[in-house]
Amino acid sequence: MENENQFTLKIIAPDRVFYEGSVEMVELNTTEGEIGVYKNHIPLTVIIKPGILTITESADSVKEAALHEGFATILPDAVTIMAEIIEWPSEIDVERAEAARSRAEDRLEKRDDETDIARAQTALQRAICRIEAAK
Repeated sequence: MENENQFTLKIIAPDRVFYEGSVEMVELNTTEGEIGVYKNHIPLTVIIKPGILTITESADSVKEAALHEGFATILPDAVTIMAEIIEWPSEIDVERAEAARSRAEDRLEKRDDETDIARAQTALQRAICRIEAAK
């Protein structure tokens, strides 16, 4: 049952509707920093940076997911996240994420003329995000 402090959250990924429901708060990383959104937030569109998405459905129901890329549209009564990549902790292969982190750290450490620094940094952020979400 929706209470007066809840708003609608919809998260759409390329392959599915990842989440849809009434929530009290959502927290995510943006290119401008980490934000928390409650009902009646000012309208805003933000670009997502890799990090943990926290969904507070109620005081006793909190969910987390690894959110890697996309953007969010925030309205007073609804938030829509268009996610390029998002995963529940149960969907994350931790060994694969650890290997990806190691590869990204190696690329950043060995930097040569052919190293795409921005791409390596993004790969590292994604791997760390997956590892943290899976814990």
